[in-house]
Amino acid sequence: MNVGAIGSGSTEMSQVQTADAVQVAVLKKAMDIEKQSAVQLLQAIPSNPAHLGNNVDAFA
Repeated sequence: MNVGAIGSGSTEMSQVQTADAVQVAVLKKAMDIEKQSAVQLLQAIPSNPAHLGNNVDAFA
């Protein structure tokens, strides 16, 4: 059994786990930014006057 291969495999797994953790952190940050942008857009939409949208005309 090659001891160097075990150490190399362990290092490679550690690097993969670190890369995965970084990718997840970047994804979470991007999702937070998108969430903030969506909230800002929703807040920018003007509300309808009180007299609009209260009645439905169902004339056919």
